[in-house]
Amino acid sequence: MKQNIGNIDRGLRILAGLALIGATLGGAIGPWGWLGLVPLATGIFRFCPAYLPLGLSTCRLSNKRRQ
Repeated sequence: MKQNIGNIDRGLRILAGLALIGATLGGAIGPWGWLGLVPLATGIFRFCPAYLPLGLSTCRLSNKRRQ
């Protein structure tokens, strides 16, 4: 698995995931907040499968290797 998520993208994903899970646990948005596990997991593992078919990468390291 190649990393395709950079630092800023990673931080935003982790924050969004934690916010959604926290809102669910607090009873604010119901069970839909458990979808926050997806951005949380992609941020932790630094890999987003949705980026593959689009050829996207926000990771500086892989962008330098492509040039």
